[in-house]
Amino acid sequence: MDRNQIIGIVLILGMLLGYQLLVPKPAPEKKPEQEKATSAPGAAKKAGGGPAEQPLDSAASRMMYGDFATAAVGQSRDIVIENPEIRVTFSTQGGRVKEVLLKKYKTYDQKPLVLINEASSEMVMELPTNRGKVNLEKLYFETTAPAQAVVQGSPQTVTFKLALSPTESVEQTYTIPTEGYVVDYDLKLNGLDRLLANNDIRFIWQDRMRQFENDMAENRKSATINYLSADENFDGLSEGSNDQEATLEEPVKWFTIKHKYFLAGFISENSAFKKSVFKTFVNPGDSSTVKTAIADVQIPLADVKSGKGNFRFYFGPNDYQLLDEVAPEFDRNVYLGYALLKPVNKYFFVPVFSFLEKFISNYGLLIIALVVFVKLLLTPLTYRSYVSMAKMRVLGPEVNAIREKVGDDMAKQQQETMKLYQQVGVSPLSGCIPVLATMPVLMSLFFLFPNLIELRQQPFLWSSDLSTYDSFIKFPFTIPFLGSHLSLFTVFMTASSLAYAYYNNQMTPAQPNSPINMKAMGYVFPLMFMFVLNSFPAGLTFYYFVSNVVTIAQQLLIRKFVDEDKIKAVLEENRKKFAKGDVKKSKFQDILQRSLQQAEEAKKQAEEAKKRTKK
Repeated sequence: MDRNQIIGIVLILGMLLGYQLLVPKPAPEKKPEQEKATSAPGAAKKAGGGPAEQPLDSAASRMMYGDFATAAVGQSRDIVIENPEIRVTFSTQGGRVKEVLLKKYKTYDQKPLVLINEASSEMVMELPTNRGKVNLEKLYFETTAPAQAVVQGSPQTVTFKLALSPTESVEQTYTIPTEGYVVDYDLKLNGLDRLLANNDIRFIWQDRMRQFENDMAENRKSATINYLSADENFDGLSEGSNDQEATLEEPVKWFTIKHKYFLAGFISENSAFKKSVFKTFVNPGDSSTVKTAIADVQIPLADVKSGKGNFRFYFGPNDYQLLDEVAPEFDRNVYLGYALLKPVNKYFFVPVFSFLEKFISNYGLLIIALVVFVKLLLTPLTYRSYVSMAKMRVLGPEVNAIREKVGDDMAKQQQETMKLYQQVGVSPLSGCIPVLATMPVLMSLFFLFPNLIELRQQPFLWSSDLSTYDSFIKFPFTIPFLGSHLSLFTVFMTASSLAYAYYNNQMTPAQPNSPINMKAMGYVFPLMFMFVLNSFPAGLTFYYFVSNVVTIAQQLLIRKFVDEDKIKAVLEENRKKFAKGDVKKSKFQDILQRSLQQAEEAKKQAEEAKKRTKK
């Protein structure tokens, strides 16, 4: 690198650091506390932890609940049903889901992973009656289910019934499977036509999302609400922004409250939800809550009255292998990258990873096996790329001779160099195309590994969790771009990238007249990516490290099978055939020849115009 290039790179890095340090960050938008607290009915009580509600007397109860007043007084009782994967606690008050424990998972600090509980999550079902809306959460239901049960042999059904008369009732039925995370939910309104207004049922779910992973900043980046419209369009609130809101007039088939690695979702089995409002916001003063998510949807009353009130809850991991069977497009809650990269992850990496899991229990070793497998598949491309570079090295002395002959005339240099390539039958693109073909693989993994729950809390070497960064060194301060830690896997990845850049530079012909010193950039990019990837999952940086090591070993092995003297002889033979006109032109050579002819004609026209101007 010359002095100007070094100064330029230093200035760019200085500008980036200065921007981070000197530009004032905008103050977070403050939402009125009353608005946040009352986003869902009853939220103020939950959020503030204020005094318990006083029991209603009969007159007040009658005024508030009308014909449902008799159910406004009662004693709540918990019903606990569990299978091997989840333990669900229901309450007779509201006939609702009170708590869900995921039995096979722990939080980052090894506590039981309670996906939702009464303190953090609230579900409200409002019935439209002739006297106003009635919140079923405040009413007491009856059930014959035992206080505790373990699902065995067949799914367990729990029915909560609120009877106004022998022929008028509200029934909520939950079915817990023998295994898995899907809970069926049926809502029935029996004989209530005289009481109900001609409006839809309002369902509100507010969840103050609990922290399950160690990095709060990354938790907040991943937390959001996703949904699928009735016409199969998947969308969601922006993950990176703290405060988001979307009002949808189009019907919605399902929505999910998405953590980084876990989901709580509500799915309509029949008709879609009508008008929906989804919100997420962050309270900077609340360090215990990742985000507050609010889903407010309209359930068609006519469908529930006709017996089509069939729904499903999903309480479980955001695992691509499981979500495909839950609902249409439900697996899209796992982000697999941009549209061009998603097929690589969906149809290659996810199945291969799942296959290797059956034989390798250590995920560090699994990543090594994955690297070796991918490198073996890409060996033909790697070999072609190496042979192409070998051809360019053989032609290096002739290319340098052309540069010395024509001097600083860049157009003439390119013309003469292209003529040389045409004579010996070499395509300069043949070395680039194999390398470009491997880029989708590296980029696909960049999106896959941060969303791969299989790596969560899987230890390897010094890392206790391959799904997050390994903080081998912790700083008592924060370094711009780098953070407050240093990942050793990222350091190894950077060192191996620099080693590969050095090796590659020894094998690549020099290009002294190039406006960009690509050899120098080969050292700059790994250092830049060290800052970018320092807070990415250790599994990803470990993959890149192993990939670099295997690539260098692969190149050294290929080198033993490539004889540059034979390549030189082949190129000379091609030159003789070209001189005799015995060579059948390829498409590239046709394009090259036309380009050269056009360049020659343009040069002649420019020279003639110059002569006419002088006259």
